Order: sequence, then structure tokens, then C-alpha cells
Amino acid sequence: MTTMTFEASPAPPNQAIPSGSGGKPSLGYNSFEPRALWNLILTIAVWLVAALGAVPLFSVLYMLIVKGGARLSGELFTELPPAGFEMGGGIGNAIQGTLVTVAIASIISIPIAIFAAIYLAELRPHSQISSVARFLAKVLTGFPSILAGVFVYAAVVLLMGSYSALAGGVALAVLMIPTITLTAEGAMQMVPQRMKDAAIGMGCTNTQVVWSVTLPTALPSIVTGVILAVARVAGESAPLLFTALFSNYWLRNITEPTASLSILIYNFSSMPFDNQIELAWAASLVLVMIVLSFNILSRFIGRPQV
Repeated sequence: MTTMTFEASPAPPNQAIPSGSGGKPSLGYNSFEPRALWNLILTIAVWLVAALGAVPLFSVLYMLIVKGGARLSGELFTELPPAGFEMGGGIGNAIQGTLVTVAIASIISIPIAIFAAIYLAELRPHSQISSVARFLAKVLTGFPSILAGVFVYAAVVLLMGSYSALAGGVALAVLMIPTITLTAEGAMQMVPQRMKDAAIGMGCTNTQVVWSVTLPTALPSIVTGVILAVARVAGESAPLLFTALFSNYWLRNITEPTASLSILIYNFSSMPFDNQIELAWAASLVLVMIVLSFNILSRFIGRPQV
């Protein structure tokens, strides 16, 4: 009977023996490894690009705070704009006009956009008309705002016979509708199908599923889209030039012309009077703070719930 013996074959000459105690591989981080060096280089490059991209933003904010912050006072928010050679004054009517036109735009656009999103996401998601409507909404998101003003000028201003806050709100609503529609549709499509199936299995109709399951679940994302749309139109000036125009007085009726922060900045920044230029800087700071507040609010509402 022959006895067979086995000897361990030596490791191939081109195979490295793992480092570490007892021949075990080392799990430590080696900063001089090629992959680690490449990761470090890319990380530094990303931070540099981010810093360069933030330079214009922080430079504008710095100028607004320095030049516009000097005029912040109670008078700024409560008084009317001054005439050419007058000193002092405020931008109270412009803040009022901006809030009123944005409110009118929201009242018009939000219901239309939500019902359109329900149709696109829940009722006829694959129909031909839904495909066309979805395509047109995407096109309108890049629609030049001044063309919205021209359209509303022909459809509303000429019909009413005067510029008005109502016409300005309609022009801003035209810009808000596609953004809210697409955001709301995407939010409704993210609702898990098993939740809808469970509601149907319990005997709910399609309408009950939409109002009791889909909309409540998608509401945070829908609200985020609404706030972002409001933040976008709050600083628009081109549509208001054709619709709301401007006024040096308080708004008493939505069928009258009204002031707005963006138009006030446009008018006062080109005047040769230091007082008006200072007011333009202050109005710019107020407008940026309004838009920034809307964006921060949208981030807070739309953040994932843990």
C-alpha cells in the first residue's frame, strides 16, 4: 500500500503576499494608494468648483446687504416711493403689489395645475392627450416670461381697457401652471402602487383613492413645487411691464395698476437721484430675502421624513 504525500506549492512569483500580521490582508487606509490619491484630487476639485460657483452669489448678497441694508427701517415698508427730488420715502406699495399679484397667480394656477396633474398621473396617464399636454407643459417651463406678458396683454389688458393687478396675476399664473403641473404629476407617480391597490381592495372608488390616498401622500412634494413656482414668479418683471405696469399709490382694487418690487427696481435704478438708487438697492435686498425664504421653506417641507 503506497502512501501519497502532498506538499504545499509555493506562491507564484508574481503574486504578492498580503500584508498584515499572520499573512492576513491589511484593512487600513493607505492615503498613498492610487485610488485614494485620485479620490482626494477629485474631492478638492469639486470643492474648488463649488467655491467658484458661490463667489457670484455671495458677492451679490454682500453688495445688497451693504448698500441695501443701510436703508432698512420701518419707513421703508410703510411709506410710498418719493418723487424725483424728494428724500426719504419707502417701497410699501411695491411690497403690497408683489404680494397681491403673487396671491392672485397662486389662486388661479394651483387648482388648475393640481387637477391637470391628477388627470395626467391617475386618470389617463397613457392617453394621447396626456402625452401632448405633458409635452406642452415641458415646453412652457422654458417659455420666455415676456411672451406670457404679451399674451395676457392681448387677452386681458385690452379686454379690460386698463392695466391691473389682476392682469399681472394672470400673467404670473401662466408661468406657474406648467411648473406645478409637472411637479405634482411626478409626486403622484411616486406614491406606491400597493397603497392604491389596498384602497381599491377595500372598496374605494378611483375618486376616493385620489383624494384619500394619492394627494395626502404626495402633498409634501406638491407643496414644494408650489413654493418653488411662487419663488420663481415673485421676481419676474417682464410680464408685469405689459400687465400691471406701475403705480406710486397704494393698491385699493385689483382692477387698478399696481407697483411691484421688480418694476420699482427697474425704474429707480436708472434714475439720476441717489435717494432712488438707494431705494432700488433696498428693494433688491427685500426681494432677494422673499425669494430666499420661499426656497428655504421648500427645502424644509420637501426634506425626507425620517
